[in-house]
Amino acid sequence: MTGIWGIVNVTTDSFSDGGRYIDRDHAIAHGLMLHAAGATVLDIGGESTRPGSERVDPAIELQRVLPVIEALAERGVAVSVDTLNASTAAAAVRAGARIVNDVSGGLADPDMRAAVAESGADFAIGHWRGPSSDMYARAEYRRASREVAAELRERIGEAAQAGIAPARIIVDPGIGFAKTGDQNWDVLRGLADVTALGYRVLIGTSRKRFLSAQLATVGDVEVSEDRLDLATAVTSALAVRHDVWAVRVHDVGAARDAIAIARAWEG
Repeated sequence: MTGIWGIVNVTTDSFSDGGRYIDRDHAIAHGLMLHAAGATVLDIGGESTRPGSERVDPAIELQRVLPVIEALAERGVAVSVDTLNASTAAAAVRAGARIVNDVSGGLADPDMRAAVAESGADFAIGHWRGPSSDMYARAEYRRASREVAAELRERIGEAAQAGIAPARIIVDPGIGFAKTGDQNWDVLRGLADVTALGYRVLIGTSRKRFLSAQLATVGDVEVSEDRLDLATAVTSALAVRHDVWAVRVHDVGAARDAIAIARAWEG
């Protein structure tokens, strides 16, 4: 059964909802709403990784995410922390997070893998080729899905050497990270290369630029947030056919409904 991760960005500059949930109480209320809509995990992030974004001081990141993680975990909600920083990851797990979601796969902070290994949390390893400020300069592939899978295999090996058991590992092909629109589509079409690694697979397409670019080719209607959420729901439903473990989305209800229809179609 495909799980649904609900995104809670406690940031000022995330690409679609920056500043909307920077207030602690608003972030907690939003997380509880996503949980009620069917989110199996709430992914809490205090630093934007949108293209061109600059890094946030870990102390500020902690101030943003820890109160939200603590409040949601106390209510029995499964929580993931979306961070590039080992210190944030360790503190978040102590506060109740069960998963560390590192879009860099442990490359941004050399202490990350050891921190996760010691924490006992699960580790979501993202495909990454460098910081968001210049990641598109590294978007060179011959066959994106195969190269992404090969690089994820390297990150998995590094996690294993740090003492993270295979059962604790999740892999994410990093849709939108160091990939052009066409390369994102190539990775999605070739998801079998990623699932063949034998680990739980997390897919995050929600409201990303390559969806907006595709929708802009259809008619003359503005590419609104609602249209992006519909496109996200479609990609989430299609991902179910590739046996992904979970999808990461802003609009949990739309993804839930689309997945339910896809499952009914599949019988």
